[in-house]
Amino acid sequence: MFNGLNNNLGNLYKLTNAKTRSVSPENFTGEKGKGGMAVDGNGKGAGRELGQGWKISPCVTVKSGEIFTMADIKSSGAINHIWCTTSGRNWRDFILRIYWDGMDKPSVECPLGDFFCAGWGEYIPVTSLAVCVNPGRAFNSYWNMPFKKGFKMTLENRDKKDMVIFYQIDYTEAEFAPDEEIAYFHAQFRRANPLPYKEVYTILDGVKGKGQFVGTYLAWQVNNNGWWGEGEIKFFMDGDNEFPTICGTGTEDYFCGSYDFENPYNRQYEDFTSPYAGFHQILRSDELYRVQKRFGMYRWHITDPIRFDEDLKVTIQALGWRSEGRYLPLQDDIASVAYWYQTLPMADFPELPDRDYLEVI
Repeated sequence: MFNGLNNNLGNLYKLTNAKTRSVSPENFTGEKGKGGMAVDGNGKGAGRELGQGWKISPCVTVKSGEIFTMADIKSSGAINHIWCTTSGRNWRDFILRIYWDGMDKPSVECPLGDFFCAGWGEYIPVTSLAVCVNPGRAFNSYWNMPFKKGFKMTLENRDKKDMVIFYQIDYTEAEFAPDEEIAYFHAQFRRANPLPYKEVYTILDGVKGKGQFVGTYLAWQVNNNGWWGEGEIKFFMDGDNEFPTICGTGTEDYFCGSYDFENPYNRQYEDFTSPYAGFHQILRSDELYRVQKRFGMYRWHITDPIRFDEDLKVTIQALGWRSEGRYLPLQDDIASVAYWYQTLPMADFPELPDRDYLEVI
């Protein structure tokens, strides 16, 4: 019988023994018949004349310096959808972590905004298969995240102020075949500000195991005039040393655009957001105190995952033009999120920088 863990339009008619569950501030455990029971919460004052069952706990206040456990589930199945929205936009101060099957190290460690393709702290719509950012700064993830023993999801508030988060984690409880091997979802954040001269930006390194790379998000600030996207992305896999197995042809090419993301009729950048790729964020520098151009772009390898058997490293060059038709190695502010699936255990992540290094003005 269909296990219910990988739904699409072609199998929605199939019956399954899987169970649908959801964690939110109205049901922290996801248990059957336990939603909407709160008698205390952020909505208690508004619902004081209505009482239990009337939106008493729709959100949570996470105090400054606190690590809040959003969910801690002991079962097997998969996360199907994550929705959340916050009271503030200091999204690099809010660190999302996800732990699989009782592991003591997170497989996802990322500032909240960057995980949802919003690294610059400004609302920009995204319409893609894996991530959507909808009006009202609503973050949505549709990555399929399987687990065999359970998962824990936490949110750290590094801001000096308390923050409020509304969230819902929709998941399926289902059994895997006894001999079924799965790869676990991972996401890792990195930033170089600025990238040292003639150095290549590393999106991902140190991955050991078997799996597939499934996506890249870049938040890119250009610190130089002229075109900045001549650099090639490279995938080093399974023992590659000096030269990679996969080498791209240019930054905009990798993100499924071409010729500088330029509209040829008005000679301006043209943003786009699509199911598999987007150049969705263009923050212009023509206002007082806004002095740098900033961009956001994503690329999902949903139909073309980058598979590896033993190890993986991903890099991208920051490359523009100098005089006399020569390439210019750029010293830009680049932040990234790498998304991939792999077997457990995984190698250690690099230490996440402190809030001052991550700060975006």
